[in-house]
Amino acid sequence: MIHKTAIIDPKAKISANVSIGAYALIGPNVEIGENSIIQSHVSIVGHTKIGTNNKIYSFASIGNDPQDLKFAGEETKLEIGDNNKIREYVTINPGTAGGGGITKVGNNCLFMVSSHIAHDCLVEDNVILANNVPLGGHAHIESNVIIGGNSAVQQFTRVGRSAMIGGMCGVVRDVIPYGIAHGNRSVLQGLNLIGLRRKNIPNKKILNLSDAYKEIFKDENLTQNLIKLDQDFKKNELVLEVVNFLEKDKKRPICTPFSK
Repeated sequence: MIHKTAIIDPKAKISANVSIGAYALIGPNVEIGENSIIQSHVSIVGHTKIGTNNKIYSFASIGNDPQDLKFAGEETKLEIGDNNKIREYVTINPGTAGGGGITKVGNNCLFMVSSHIAHDCLVEDNVILANNVPLGGHAHIESNVIIGGNSAVQQFTRVGRSAMIGGMCGVVRDVIPYGIAHGNRSVLQGLNLIGLRRKNIPNKKILNLSDAYKEIFKDENLTQNLIKLDQDFKKNELVLEVVNFLEKDKKRPICTPFSK
């Protein structure tokens, strides 16, 4: 059902069985997939493509201009996958020319009230942003990450798969896959063991990852610890994922137990 007060540009591509509430605004370059629900007073503009079975709650702003002073009105994109819940007052911006031109959101995510996804971010599948969580521009949030309420992720920061960030935490360094970080400025507190067990990962692999974690972060000499890490650890794909994450971008600061 499309409410009679909704303002929908005739060029917009609205698929079958899409519900659009009162006073919603849909721009000309917007695509919305089947069975999505757009509640009242939602604004969706820009070159924005939204997949199927999404639910966007009242007063969300999707696809409006990036909050970047370098943005000069160039044509950039926002892509949102399937089965996401985007709660009230959430803002999601498209990319910028200097950052690749696209912001991407995966599938099955939950973005709680007043969370924000800035320009050129990549948010993978099954991510949860709790209330009032902003992601700075160019952030990369891998799949199955949970970020607690009122935390903030600095621009260009990476958060690895299945990591968990505590509430009211400033994430200013990259967080390894399966890590837990919290504190005023993010400090690595260990591994997300509960999350690993919930995924039915064998206990032997979890214990092996835990042993590798202790070796990698036994002191502040992270580079040397990675070089000296027993190669047998890398037979465990969980350990290999952490090692690859750490070695992928050596210019980025890493969240460690010694972070200050």
